[in-house]
Amino acid sequence: MIPSVILTTYNSPDWLQKSLIGFACQTHRQFEIVVADDGSSSETERVVRKIASETGLSMQHIWHEDLGFRKSTILNRAIEAAAGDYLIFSDGDCIPRSDFIAQHLRFAAPRRFLSAGMVRLPRDLSHRITIADIRSGKVHQSAWLAKQGMKLGPKLRVLLGFRRAAILFDLATTTRPTFNGHNASAWKSDVVRVNGLDERMEYGGLDRELGERLVNAGVRPLQIRHRAICIHLDHDRAYIRPECLLKNAEIRNETRTLKLIWTPYGIVQTLAEIRSQKAA
Repeated sequence: MIPSVILTTYNSPDWLQKSLIGFACQTHRQFEIVVADDGSSSETERVVRKIASETGLSMQHIWHEDLGFRKSTILNRAIEAAAGDYLIFSDGDCIPRSDFIAQHLRFAAPRRFLSAGMVRLPRDLSHRITIADIRSGKVHQSAWLAKQGMKLGPKLRVLLGFRRAAILFDLATTTRPTFNGHNASAWKSDVVRVNGLDERMEYGGLDRELGERLVNAGVRPLQIRHRAICIHLDHDRAYIRPECLLKNAEIRNETRTLKLIWTPYGIVQTLAEIRSQKAA
């Protein structure tokens, strides 16, 4: 099985480069990357071409015009373009551990999606991490991160020294498995069956809503948040709007209450639905 990794990005070429280098260091080598670009400048395309040339990674760059936050829309276009039967979702500001893809494939099973985890880095450390740090694997070593000033909390302790106990952490955690856009995976056929992301949604739960429809369709989540790890580079979020968070919450509440499976505002849309969406 050759999976497709779908990475979202928007005008963060330095962070995207660090993420792509992390994928170039994977133990499982057979995969493609689909960069879902929500309207970045040409610098992002330059980074994609450069890293593809230097590393041999198989990459597609899916781009649309910058008309505001349209992550759901570009994700749907990336899902359509993905060649793999299995989709691994992450963000262009996340650096995967070297076994990231291998772990997702290890636990992939029919009628299942995987909910995995991340460790957030502070802003200053996000900037200080070098390509050499990523290639050496230091960025995923708890002792090294602690030396860089991070507090040695539970998540850091899981990163490397406790890998063998990761399954126990996953079994013991009280955190509910959800579909998290920074680190989740599912079969393309299941994602297409529920019509992908709801394109009405902006920042705030758009990935969770997809997961809720997958569950309504009988696709069950498995928690692997301590077994498939990535680290998240900090950045500004100027696109967060309170009114959109409220709208997203209403859509999610409807999905849960009515146990919806299909969104009419997803990959497949009728002309009437498109006009309705634009009017809203």
